[in-house]
Order: sequence, then structure tokens, then C-alpha cells
Amino acid sequence: MEITKNDIIGDVLDNYPETAELFLSIGMHCLGCPASRGETIEEACMVHGADVNALIASLNEKIGK
Repeated sequence: MEITKNDIIGDVLDNYPETAELFLSIGMHCLGCPASRGETIEEACMVHGADVNALIASLNEKIGK
């Protein structure tokens, strides 16, 4: 599965726990809270002022896609 900006953070973490470090590296330190696990990657990037396209590229590189 290729990760997209519309994927839910919780689903990505459940399927690819090794991606947590990438979320943490851009300031998403609330990965365990219920709200963040239900957000899309795009929504979280907007809240944290992060570049969604850069994060998606890094996530897919991490999982080998």
C-alpha cells in the first residue's frame, strides 16, 4: 500500500509502526492521542505547519514504496 495524504495516521502507524519516527521528527508528538490517530496526514500537516508532500515522500521511502 502506498501512503497518501488522505490516509489516517492511526492506520499508517498500525500497518507501518516504523514510520512513527518520521511523524515525531516534524513535531507530531501526540501520536497516541485519539484525535491525532483519526486525522489524515494532510490534516495533521496543516495543524503542525509541515510540508505534506515531503512527509508523504519520506513515509513511502521508509516503507519501500
